[in-house]
This record gives sequence, C-alpha cells and structure tokens, in this order.
Amino acid sequence: MFADRQATMMISASDLDRAVAWYRDKLGLEPVSRIEAGAAYSLAGGMRLFLHRSDYAGTARHTLVSFASPDLGADMAALRGRGVVFIDYDLPGLKTVDGIADFGEVKNAWAMDSESNILGFVQGM
Repeated sequence: MFADRQATMMISASDLDRAVAWYRDKLGLEPVSRIEAGAAYSLAGGMRLFLHRSDYAGTARHTLVSFASPDLGADMAALRGRGVVFIDYDLPGLKTVDGIADFGEVKNAWAMDSESNILGFVQGM
C-alpha cells in the first residue's frame, strides 16, 4: 500500500535555528522551505528530511539517517574540517578505528548533529 509513496525522515531539534545552521554549515544542506514548525530538505533520489522543533531532540540512541559516501575517508576529512566530531565505539561486534567501523566492503561512521541526533555515513551499500 505504501511502497509507491514518498516518505520523509523526521529529525527533532530543541533549537531549530541552531539545527538549520548546523545542517547548512556542516553538511551543506539548504532547506527547500521553512515554516514556523520546521525546515524541509530535498535530498538525492527523492528522499526528504524535515527538521522540526521538539523537546525530545537527541533522545534517540540509534542512527536516524545514514548518508551514502563514495569515499568515506575523504568525506570524514572534509566534515572534520567543518568541525564535525565522529563517534568512536568499542562494543561487542562494533569497534571503530579513527571513527570508522570496517565491515569489509562496507564501512560506517557516525556523528552527532547540533541536537545530539546520531547521523550515519556509509560507504559500500
């Protein structure tokens, strides 16, 4: 029923202006529209993202969105140059080295946005 319908990722922000600035300055994303309730983004492949004001921003402890990367190391270097800090994990089944979890053909990295939401970056999927 919903397989042929567009979907939107909803990401919470406790400070919407700060979040919009972070997504612009760190990821290079500009809203396609902005209303009092939030900011809408249009990404490649028809994916949509909506930043909205919420008191629950940053409370989810899982990846909310994952961005594809053709060269994760280069993208991470560029993002670090913009002040993005990557999360290091040392858990059973998940260990990062310099921010990267290497699963062979697939490599992942994670960072938090200005609202403490977890964003993923993946090469090889």
